[in-house]
This record gives sequence, structure tokens and C-alpha cells, in this order.
Amino acid sequence: MPSLLALAAALAGCGKESAHNTLPPLADVATFEVAPASISGGHGWDGVVEAVRRADLSAQTAGRVTSVDVDVNARVAVGTVLMRISAVEQEAGANTARAQLRAAEASAVEAQQNYRRFAALADGQYVSRAQIDQARAARDAAVAARDAASAQLAQAAQQAAYTVVRAPFDGVVARRDVEPGESISPGQPLISVYAPGELRIEVAVPQTRAEAIRRDPRASVLLPGGRTVAPAKVTVFPVADVATHSVNVRIELPGLDPMPAPGTTAKVVFNADATPAGSSGAMLHIPASAVAQRGELSGVYVRQGNRLILRQLRLGASDGDMVEVISGLNAGDKVASDPVVALQAVTAQRKAAGDTHD
Repeated sequence: MPSLLALAAALAGCGKESAHNTLPPLADVATFEVAPASISGGHGWDGVVEAVRRADLSAQTAGRVTSVDVDVNARVAVGTVLMRISAVEQEAGANTARAQLRAAEASAVEAQQNYRRFAALADGQYVSRAQIDQARAARDAAVAARDAASAQLAQAAQQAAYTVVRAPFDGVVARRDVEPGESISPGQPLISVYAPGELRIEVAVPQTRAEAIRRDPRASVLLPGGRTVAPAKVTVFPVADVATHSVNVRIELPGLDPMPAPGTTAKVVFNADATPAGSSGAMLHIPASAVAQRGELSGVYVRQGNRLILRQLRLGASDGDMVEVISGLNAGDKVASDPVVALQAVTAQRKAAGDTHD
């Protein structure tokens, strides 16, 4: 591929060549004619089926897996026990927290009674004001210690509850990542569950087609096995990807029997036809191999008579070996198939032109 300096030099050379009335013959370079894509019958994009509701459950406490009660493809109801983790340390922590709470409650009761006694003696001036303040402070400290012990018990009880992993909703087990006897740590993946009745597909369409699809969201979805269904809802995202200049479209599938498996591919064909083939602004695609690109510069060599001119392009989404051209080319332009061969031809022509003028 030509380097960035070579591409820049070729761009600069185009301006210099225009000053010559005649140029030496250009070497034979294979070209192709840019033609608009026909989309009168609708255009399709491939996407992946995914679950709307999917939960990847991970460990929230450390321990050893004592039992796994379900396997992949198992249907589970909300609250069903999926697996259990050893709870010796967690239960010991909860029991310690309960004992500390009982001790804190007893201290709080004692401090409250002492304060009441001092407050009763204060009317007869049998105790000093400082003693009353000390009793009040002791009561408040005991109450705070009781509340802290209660919070610690709640935390310890929650850690013990994490040892039983339950299904968050009605669904199907999609993946199991652990086996009985394994030691696990917080954050480690355990089980994945998805709801089979709520599926969707997301496809990335060129920004030139997004507005047409937004106006006419009708589509058909070709599922594995040859089934074709109409989507329940089509949502066009309001922003485009800055790197690919494509817009995501979300297609929600209706209830089907059987439902396609998440992760399988499907083709979405939209009925929108904003630009008929051959009209101004029609969608153009060229082979990706014809594009000379280094960094942010993308261009192709366009033949104009006896010259090859490097023209900068703005590219859109790729579709296999083809890439969409947003701007920089028109239907009917003749583009060099190989940018390396084109650059060599331009260099040879310029060298010959320099020798002639010498």
C-alpha cells in the first residue's frame, strides 16, 4: 500500500500536472465504473439475536460451591435455587454480629436506666449537672453502638444470603461456569439466565438509510431455518457512530414458537426506499481493495482522460468486501482497481513528463 507521504505527494502532483498541456501516455491500469446500488426491493443487513432480559450472575461472596441444582437449557422460575455456596464463614460472621447486637442492646438499656435515675435525682439537687451530662452522653453512646451493631448484623446476614444463588426471573439457563467443589471469589461468573419470550436484533445501517427507515420502519426478519416474521417494533437510534458513520436499529421480535436461540444470526430487510437506483444521491459501493488509506486519509484513483487523480473519500459502513461511499464519487466515475498499481503509473507518468521537459 502507498505510504501517507506518497499519497500526499500524488495529491500535490495532480495540481502540477494540470499545468502541462500534454502528458506522456498513461500506463494501462485496470479500472471499474462506479454504479449506484439497486435497492428498489429493499435492503437487508445481518444482525444477531439477543435476549432483552439477560442476567449474568456472579459470586458476591467467597466460598466453595457445594451444589449446582440446574444445568444449561433448564427452565427456572423466579426465586428458584440455582446453586449453593458454603456458608460456614458467613454464618459464623452473622452469629458474631447477633451476639454483639445483644450486648449492645443490653448496654443501651442500662445506660438509659442510669440516665433516668440521675435525671430524677437532679430535681432534688442530689447530683451535679456534670454527672447528668455524663449519664446523657453514656446513654447516647450506647444507643449509637447498638445501631452500629444492628447494621453489622444486617451486613453479615446479607453475606450469608449470598451463599444461595436464585433465579432473578422466569427464564432458561444459558450458561454454567462452575462445578461443585470449586472455590470461588467475589465477581467470578457463575450462571447466565435469559428470558426466551423477549428477543431482539440490532443492526447497523448506513447513515444515508437511517432517515428513510425512520420514516418507514416496516421490515421483515429472515430467521434461521427460512422463517420470515414481521417485527413487533422498530426503533432507530437518534445518533450515528462517529467511526463507521452507521446508525443502530433495534428490531423487537414478536412471540414465536419455537423462538430462535440468542446468538444466532438473522437478516433484517427494510422496505424503505429513499433513493431509487440511478437517481441523484443513490447509494454507492466500491471494493474495499480499491481504497488507499493511511490514518484518516481515504482516497481512490479516478481516471480522467490521460490522468489518474487521487480523490479523497468519505466512507460509510462496510458490507463484506464492499464499502459505502458517502461523498467523493459519482456514478459513472472510473476508479483504479489497485491503488498501488495506480500510484506506480502516476509516478512513471510524472517522471516521463519531467524527462520530456528537460
